[in-house]
Amino acid sequence: MSPARGKRPPLGQHFLFDPQILRRIVDALDPQPGEVVLEIGPGKGTLTRELLARGLNVVAVEKDKRLAKECGARSAEWGADHLRIVPGDALRLNWHDLLEPTRTAPHSALPTPRFLLRTPHFKVVGNIPYAITTPLIDKALTPPLPQRVVFLVQAEVADRVTARPGTGAYGALTVGVQSQCAATRLFTVRRGAFTPPPRVESAVIVLVPLTTPLVAPEEAGEFRRFVTACFGFRRKQLRGVLRGVTGAEPGAVDAGIAELGLDPRARPETLGVADFVRLLRWRRQL
Repeated sequence: MSPARGKRPPLGQHFLFDPQILRRIVDALDPQPGEVVLEIGPGKGTLTRELLARGLNVVAVEKDKRLAKECGARSAEWGADHLRIVPGDALRLNWHDLLEPTRTAPHSALPTPRFLLRTPHFKVVGNIPYAITTPLIDKALTPPLPQRVVFLVQAEVADRVTARPGTGAYGALTVGVQSQCAATRLFTVRRGAFTPPPRVESAVIVLVPLTTPLVAPEEAGEFRRFVTACFGFRRKQLRGVLRGVTGAEPGAVDAGIAELGLDPRARPETLGVADFVRLLRWRRQL
């Protein structure tokens, strides 16, 4: 999250303590007893305890060594049979390895929790650092995808993830996420729900993978790069965007736009997610 004025906890965390908001976040997971949840950044464990109270099994990744140690020390009190605390950077760790029953947690001599032997499915939740929101969303959407992702993020990011074509918030992040997931902005979280309070508004988003994603897992990286390049020409019309991104001759670009039935005067922010998918596949034919 963004830094707060005055004394700050290590790594600039803002800890969520409002019990009503914590319950609503867990509700958004559509929790079923016995499910495995990967929690990013448990902090002081307020959300962790609510997850465990709902009968969920939790693998919690905490970068702050002091907080990870404190959570580990209280795991017996919270329910050690249903909790694994993993010290480490969520951006660097392989999340799927953490859920693999044949492996042990990094930096830990503890045996594999029994709950990891029972299910290959998992969900992801977290009050995530605002400075690394986009890479964490990308990581959460790395195949095999979780059943559901619930993140507390900066309100501006929530608007971008759930935006519609033609709006100011619509951009490369929007298209990348919505090509794989149904994205919903659930509710705003007031600043006073945190200690210390952040300087920006926050919101909860839910990402549910599409039964049939618009792009296959193996082309997701290529699609993301293509869309990002298109939005790099945000002020240009589609004809100019495609010439800039592909380097194709004007005649080839005009023919492709006509073939796809798109408006050559359209700008990137007015195109739907499916339009970008069709443009990517057209570019491969050049």
